[in-house]
Amino acid sequence: MLIKKPIGSLSILLTLCVFKTFVWGQSEAGLSKGQTVYVPVYSHIYSGDREMPFYLTATLSIRNTDPRHPIALTAVDYYDSAGSLIRAYLERPTQINPLASTRYVVKESDKGGGSGAKFIVKWESDQEVNVPIIESVMIGAQTQQGISFTSRGQVMTRHP
Repeated sequence: MLIKKPIGSLSILLTLCVFKTFVWGQSEAGLSKGQTVYVPVYSHIYSGDREMPFYLTATLSIRNTDPRHPIALTAVDYYDSAGSLIRAYLERPTQINPLASTRYVVKESDKGGGSGAKFIVKWESDQEVNVPIIESVMIGAQTQQGISFTSRGQVMTRHP
């Protein structure tokens, strides 16, 4: 019995430390004044032994998760599989109000991006805000087959 008590107490202490680090680490990491985000998108994927292309419509979704402050999008750029810029969607910064969202669509007929397409999104704010959710949603349907899936953005750089 004496051996189990210290181990049990140690287990509880370690669990609390991990929980504390996870919860506090998440809240600190969830605030930012700006980021550059890489978002994978797929204008098509391949299916079958013959690698037949399955064309998709891709939607880039940007959601401001901050309930009090707007964010400004400064770049929404679409690149192909080779890393070449296909389209810059913004001519000037665009504001997304608190808890609002916006979207950019790559049509199914736009095959230029390829299976390795991506968006590079840059956003900023005057004060630290909750980081936005930036993800892509791909959907396609051919004959009796349909497919849909999402990809979450990956932070490339944080802005000071």
